[in-house]
Amino acid sequence: RLELSRVGRAWMAIREDEIAAKAMGINTRNMKLLAFGMGATFGGVSGVMFGAFQGFISPESFTLMESVMLVAMVVLGGVGQLAGTVYAALGLGLLNKLLEGWTGAVLAKIAVLVFIIIFIQKRPQGIFAMKGREV
Repeated sequence: RLELSRVGRAWMAIREDEIAAKAMGINTRNMKLLAFGMGATFGGVSGVMFGAFQGFISPESFTLMESVMLVAMVVLGGVGQLAGTVYAALGLGLLNKLLEGWTGAVLAKIAVLVFIIIFIQKRPQGIFAMKGREV
């Protein structure tokens, strides 16, 4: 619903060409601030929910590999595509677990990173490319 709203169309226009969006009368500064604020809001709510479900949070709860895997899931799935991100999350999770069983945790993580790098080079737009957008 957000994508088809006035704000969503403004964000897409800014993403594609900021100068053209500004020429069309979009206040790019306010739209960027709105995007940042909404992202921070969703991040804060997610953090509160994570803390409530975990019961205890420490710095060891967040490793570099987990952060890399989360970003890779979004990139492989296609930025802005929910279905692609879900498929990428399932695929990377299964690949990681299968490789852990065969090779061990460290080699599995290295193999998954190599897979991600190769995949991004071969298909940079992700599994499901956004309609009307060629990369």
